Amino acid sequence: MIKNCSSVHNTILVIILIAGLSLGGCEFIGDLKDSAMEMAGFSKEETPSITISKSDGSEDDIPVIVLQTDEEPLTVSVDLVDDQEPAEEPEEDIWDDDAKIYSMHAASPDETVLVFIGDICFHDGYANMNALKQRGGALSECVLPGVLEGLKSADICMANNEFPYSNRGTPTADKQYAFRASPSHVSLLHDMGVDIVSLANNHAYDHGPDALTDTVDILKEAKVPFVGAGKNIDEAVKPVYIKINHMTIAYTGATQIERTANPDTKEATADSPGVLRTLDPTRYLKVIEEADANSDFTIAYVHWGSENTDLVEASQRDLAKKYAAAGADLIIGDHSHCLQGLDYVDGVPVIYSLGNFWFNSKTVDTGYLRVILDKDHSIKSVQFVPCVQENCKTRLAEDDKKAAILEYMQGISNHAAIDGDGYITKSDTDHNIQHGQNTSPSRKKEEDAVDPNATPLTDPALVPALPEGTAPAQ
Repeated sequence: MIKNCSSVHNTILVIILIAGLSLGGCEFIGDLKDSAMEMAGFSKEETPSITISKSDGSEDDIPVIVLQTDEEPLTVSVDLVDDQEPAEEPEEDIWDDDAKIYSMHAASPDETVLVFIGDICFHDGYANMNALKQRGGALSECVLPGVLEGLKSADICMANNEFPYSNRGTPTADKQYAFRASPSHVSLLHDMGVDIVSLANNHAYDHGPDALTDTVDILKEAKVPFVGAGKNIDEAVKPVYIKINHMTIAYTGATQIERTANPDTKEATADSPGVLRTLDPTRYLKVIEEADANSDFTIAYVHWGSENTDLVEASQRDLAKKYAAAGADLIIGDHSHCLQGLDYVDGVPVIYSLGNFWFNSKTVDTGYLRVILDKDHSIKSVQFVPCVQENCKTRLAEDDKKAAILEYMQGISNHAAIDGDGYITKSDTDHNIQHGQNTSPSRKKEEDAVDPNATPLTDPALVPALPEGTAPAQ
């Protein structure tokens, strides 16, 4: 587009300020010629001679249009304005714990990479934390480099934080496992590449309200946003909004698995700390609706189902349908401590459980979900990356093991197809072959089996570390 024109000599020069523009047959040059004649005052009846040439013939030179006339000396200079859309303004840096609005930066302006992992536990008395100490405190000796690279390459990585950070509180009475981690262990989230956590689970309240209050403060100090719990119900229900790549992604979280009116894990109230429950989904559905109204993409991260089974319960399917209707664009589940299948519910991708990611010394199949969003906020791809937790290490599954996990995941999934690289697409075929049976490799041999890595509900500092290489009692 021509911006301005001035005249002084008997030659009218129109310089096209676009590098590399071709001289031959260019409609743009013709348009500029007509505009220049009009600006210079030529009538349609006047036909000045026209030549098109390069000013000096150099490779990088730009073409010019010369209009020659015998009238008064004139020179026309023309400025051009690019008709392309203006470059997007840099995003403002935001870190607002009160509103739970944060800004993060993506590696690419063309896509946003989201990663999700399942249950992690930093309880000081557990075998994985003893192994970390024995390995010199290097997380890369426990979550191996190939896995860490995948987590850290994400623009946003989310995990289920299955414990409080605190030195205070009393273990919940009569609870078989009551977790608590030293506040200093929050640094492991950064070492792991985790950017946001869910506290909506049945262990966030294991040491009571004081420990949960400490957890909220410690996460804020460490600059790790959280969902699904808080010092009061207003904080517990509030979504986290992350502004990235000129879009807003909303994260929400809730727990369903304690199915009594008076659970061990207390729900937050107007003046007491706790979690957000979704046994009755009414309140959580409003949270999802609010998140959907204020974002471009909404995630529901939910603690549900039963432990040590890959069978998805009817209640999970019912909730997933309600979450999708409320506006969730992606549904991520955990709690079962083993993998559960994939599905598409009314077009929304669902993984019912990501299982344990780095939790104890048991050998279990695990993995992480990698979701890429396009510039238009739509899902570009969904991929499950198979991993194995073994001997207090989480590593990538490779070759035959990778193929076996993907084949297993296909067999416990419904209307979702999984290819050899773990990419997931919606399918019209129901691929599930469980026939109502728990087929998880990590299922209990006996319904009342006890976790061999559990420690007595005493001060974790009193729990001795096992020598490196020593297997826990079976």
